[in-house]
Amino acid sequence: MAPVSLEFDGSSSEFKRVCVMDAGGCFGSALVHRLLQRGYFVHAAINPHGSFSMIGDGSKNLRVFHTDPLDYHSIVEALTGCYGLFYSFEPPSDLPFDVSMAEMEVRAAHNVLEACAQTDTIDKVVFTSSATASIWRDPTDSTGSSSDVDERNWSDVNFCKKFKLWHALSKTLAEKTAWALAMDRGVSMVSINAGLLLSPDLTITHPYLIGAAEMYEDGVFVTVDLKFLVDSHICVFEDVSAYGRYLCFNGVVNCNEDAVKLAQILLPPNVSSLPPSITVGESRMVPQRISNKKLNKLMVDFDSEDAILSS
Repeated sequence: MAPVSLEFDGSSSEFKRVCVMDAGGCFGSALVHRLLQRGYFVHAAINPHGSFSMIGDGSKNLRVFHTDPLDYHSIVEALTGCYGLFYSFEPPSDLPFDVSMAEMEVRAAHNVLEACAQTDTIDKVVFTSSATASIWRDPTDSTGSSSDVDERNWSDVNFCKKFKLWHALSKTLAEKTAWALAMDRGVSMVSINAGLLLSPDLTITHPYLIGAAEMYEDGVFVTVDLKFLVDSHICVFEDVSAYGRYLCFNGVVNCNEDAVKLAQILLPPNVSSLPPSITVGESRMVPQRISNKKLNKLMVDFDSEDAILSS
């Protein structure tokens, strides 16, 4: 691993080469396109269940790798020559999201961070996690239960197992694995703990939505749009002052109107309207109990349209 963090001044092409893994999903492909626009040379690593067509091959600054996060050697190949890694785990759609998914995601995180530690050119990793890795706490545990959620909070693993909150369990265990390995191997890493991504392919079966009613009542049901999520990742990568974890969201579902809007997004194509029981309800506002101040402060001066790197 490179021992010194450097400013991005565009003077050397090697500092412009980054890897995006998994680049085949909605978020990954959007991140690849934005990085290309900013002058980066991108290694787009697509998982076995990903789609090459989502990336395209029209840029001279793009190389596509077919990478399995459970195959260490394929990860090393995609990372070769890269200065940074943007890592996110996209689970196979044909597998059930249960405790076995948590085991798979932990193995993947371990492989990826170990590969980064063994790749001399890697200087920084941006690890995509989830807000669900921070928000789930046992209400019977008085330790910190009354305080607002921020980056210092971790979801209670035993609580997640007890109530089968598999998405939260997977993200919590995988992120903890990544942090433990990063600190042990001296890998510079920051994590983005994202809210529910409001992507075009979002459906009501998304595992993030397990426990949605409880998240709503607790004031911690947060969402993020694609552009903000992409910009956040690039910001924490380019800003040398970025450190630790960052809760990432720009929407909070904490009133009936917000809940109805989200429900309409989640409607199956063959359903034209919501049932009256959902559209008619009390108009109270649930107090927001989760903070993204740390990220907002970092992004104050970030210009998402500024191509800071020269070709």
